[in-house]
Amino acid sequence: MSDDQRDRREDGRPEQARPRDRTGRPLPYGTTDVPLAEEHEPSSVEEALRLGVALWNDERFFEAHECLEHVWHAAPEADADFWQGVIQVAVAGVHLQRGNLSGAISLFRRAAERLDPYPDVHRGVDVEQLRVACTGAVAALEDAGAVIEVGFPRFPAMDDGPWFTPDPAALEPPTAPTPIPDEPVWLAAGRAREPRRRDA
Repeated sequence: MSDDQRDRREDGRPEQARPRDRTGRPLPYGTTDVPLAEEHEPSSVEEALRLGVALWNDERFFEAHECLEHVWHAAPEADADFWQGVIQVAVAGVHLQRGNLSGAISLFRRAAERLDPYPDVHRGVDVEQLRVACTGAVAALEDAGAVIEVGFPRFPAMDDGPWFTPDPAALEPPTAPTPIPDEPVWLAAGRAREPRRRDA
């Protein structure tokens, strides 16, 4: 498909208008005979997190990762790897559902690496449970040499969580909703620190 034939949003950016199955695979236009992935448009980062957790627990990992990306994009730099690690566990679930053994193993490994520097409980998430689930899944999948049931965990939330904060020093969630950013906060922060080039 050429660039001028792609589905586009009103602002001209590319958009996938084709229906997708629950694992995110594009389907032919007009498909209605299989469960389809739904579009979710949360109004705040906190709503995106609630939706992501609910979809994860329904084993709708593709949709969960889409919602959780809003959380990752809004995260301060100190939490960016944490939320990306959480998302990578969801994406590993997508690979399992698609029967992609190497993709699942790779994502579980990368998620465990990203989550490793964080404390056992962070932002109301049982990080230790996620790390153990990742390493256990990798071992089971490698041992089997095939996609098998690995006992994918429900979202490992503590009693008070999970919760998001734009303040890396915060010990509790904010009282006001956090708007969904137009671009990743951590990306903008990285650009702001880049030294300016002098004109030659």
